[in-house]
Amino acid sequence: MKAKKDSKTGNWLVDYSYQDWQGNRKRSTKRGFKTKREAEEWGRSYLAQKQADFTMNFGDFIQVYYDDVETRLKEHTMRSKKGMIELKILPYFKNMRVGDIKANHIRKWQNELIGKGYADTYLKTINNQLSAILNHAVRFYDLKSNPCRRAGSMGKANAEDMEFWTKEEFDVFIDQVMDKQESYIAFMTLYWTGMRIGELMALTTSDVDTINNTISVTKSYQRFDKRDVITEPKTPKSRRVISIPAFLTDDYEDYLPRLFDLREGERIFRFTKGFLTNEMKRGVKLSGVKKIRLHDLRHSHCSHLIELGFTPVAIAERLGH
Repeated sequence: MKAKKDSKTGNWLVDYSYQDWQGNRKRSTKRGFKTKREAEEWGRSYLAQKQADFTMNFGDFIQVYYDDVETRLKEHTMRSKKGMIELKILPYFKNMRVGDIKANHIRKWQNELIGKGYADTYLKTINNQLSAILNHAVRFYDLKSNPCRRAGSMGKANAEDMEFWTKEEFDVFIDQVMDKQESYIAFMTLYWTGMRIGELMALTTSDVDTINNTISVTKSYQRFDKRDVITEPKTPKSRRVISIPAFLTDDYEDYLPRLFDLREGERIFRFTKGFLTNEMKRGVKLSGVKKIRLHDLRHSHCSHLIELGFTPVAIAERLGH
């Protein structure tokens, strides 16, 4: 690697060579640096990423990791992963050499996060992200071992108490949101089917079969950077046909004809998740039932199925697990 003046522009450039993942030697040039130092720093960082040398900083290896996994993950999964890594992991480990990260560093990082009072399930998820990064380095780039294993985990995989509404609580709640039909239908669907929020918001008229009393789950909805994105369901098992009670079919037969300007293939619930969250808060305030999350309506449906005597396998299939 050599940094030198660019005779054409007066800026600095760096000539470098590296060995790619197939073992081939490559040569290239990067131009446009204002100083020799900037050119040399860029060259060192770039070569470290290309060669995955574990004298490289953790922050540089993260870019290698992103490049490796980004094409294999769904967009919303990758965005969530990046957000967590850049807020909770990079600030601590960014400037450390990957090979220098030891169990005691991870324990100290864990203790700092635990001290911030995050939920156990959130702590577990953060820890899993760091462990996944270092496992990737072990599997594909010959890092000797993953120090997360020696450090141990933090948090818990499942919350101790699963929040849900009983049918009686849901009945009290739903009475208070009947004044807005789209809210009413959405909450009725979530409670009586157990589908995920993204699955609900991706529904189109063709998914609702009022003849056979079913709803087909074939896709999911997310919103990224002010754009609507329709993706595959969360898992292969998430593609399913859910039977619905006759009274919910009646509700849809009343609701769907009112969507006069609905184009073919357009979503039947055109609000945002934020709107639905606010509607839930409104219903809770008016009804006086305990506060739960939107996702907890899925738990509520599961609890109702258990009361009805459904087997765990049948519940898992209905929920798309």
